[in-house]
Amino acid sequence: MAMTPEESGTPAEPLIPMTSTIPAGPGEAMQMGKQTKEKLPRELRPLFRFVPFVAAVPFLAFSATNYFAAVQAQQIDDAGKVGALAVISGVSAFAAMLAMPLTGVLTDRTRSRFGARRPWILIGAVIGSLAMLVAGLAPSIAWLTVAVVFVQFGFNAFGAPFSAILPDRVPTRFRGRYSTLAGLGTLIAGVLGGIIGSFFVPDNIFLGYSAIAGALLLLVIWFVVAAKDRDNRDDEPQRFNALAFLKAFWVNPIKHPDFFWGFTGRFLLFGGFSLLNTYSLYILQDYIGVPIEDSLRLAPLLGLATLPTIVLSTAISGPLSDRIGRRKPLVLAGGIIVALGALVPIISPTVLGMIISGALVGLGFGTFIAVDQALMSSVLPDAKRFGTDLGVLNIASTLPSVIGPAVAGVVVIVFGGYLALYVAVVLIALIGALAVIPIKSVR
Repeated sequence: MAMTPEESGTPAEPLIPMTSTIPAGPGEAMQMGKQTKEKLPRELRPLFRFVPFVAAVPFLAFSATNYFAAVQAQQIDDAGKVGALAVISGVSAFAAMLAMPLTGVLTDRTRSRFGARRPWILIGAVIGSLAMLVAGLAPSIAWLTVAVVFVQFGFNAFGAPFSAILPDRVPTRFRGRYSTLAGLGTLIAGVLGGIIGSFFVPDNIFLGYSAIAGALLLLVIWFVVAAKDRDNRDDEPQRFNALAFLKAFWVNPIKHPDFFWGFTGRFLLFGGFSLLNTYSLYILQDYIGVPIEDSLRLAPLLGLATLPTIVLSTAISGPLSDRIGRRKPLVLAGGIIVALGALVPIISPTVLGMIISGALVGLGFGTFIAVDQALMSSVLPDAKRFGTDLGVLNIASTLPSVIGPAVAGVVVIVFGGYLALYVAVVLIALIGALAVIPIKSVR
């Protein structure tokens, strides 16, 4: 009997001929034409059922932690809340930047009966979940900063091996579908974190951290047990050394320009999106003029207003990109829509303006994220180091969510208001959208 992808470690070949196919090689151009929707092979179905929920894990942790940290910073030091949140985010950015390449290098070199990825997925989730409990007890900005550092380290360490599952096990013709499911989980989690958190503020923040951390850890344990991977102890071992780790931070942009442009576009678009997210609570209070008590409830609900457009655009964009055999036009359109959404509060600094802005930003970002993962899986430089390269690549999606509040805080403090922040998001989103144009190996 033929081996499954879990047994062989390579994506399965097509079982049914299609009218038009998308080549499996990372550097091959995608063919145009009508594509017959092929049923998922049986061995891939459990993975596809899990992916939206497990992809949501780090982003739910980040969004909940960001929301709680913003409330805690205001409770601890109301006058210095913007600077405090900027410090927390800036310090934890280093942990996020370190975690993914480090775990990427380690997971590529791990040999175990459970495979290369699952042990590190579990380790990262345990570290991040425990750190959330510590954050819930923080009596000071310093304590909160250290706890958030470990939340970021743990869940970013989770992200590198989980992301490597896509090129490891998913054939190219199914990657748009997989990307859509992962994108839906990611975006919905980013909205739900604050909404769930709002039920626990201002007096039960520790309980909120505990409930979310416990649920996420149980989900990850279930996934690790249920999503079998092949025993890779017989694979050729790769030694770990300091030079290999340092090299993990670097992909030569001259030798691999498509990877460079994809990284740049992802970094900027995630950056533009994250600049506004964490500070929505303070924007409502200080830019729109909503009272503090009302803003604690309204801030997460603004995220909920983005949910319909996020779900709609994500659900359509991934399968559409598979069908038409093109990724770049959808990524470009998504970035432009994000920029247009950020213009709305400049023109109309009202609650309604923020709702409209959120809906547009959700529409654009959903379009982008559903297709971007499939696009980037086709420009990875080296098939032998998927975990390492994805660890570097995922810095572009996770680091902006960490440094976004720090950068936003600097912009607000230096330019004296949130208007400048919206202008910055418009410019960043436009440049990020345009960065996809020079990519040559993907249409």
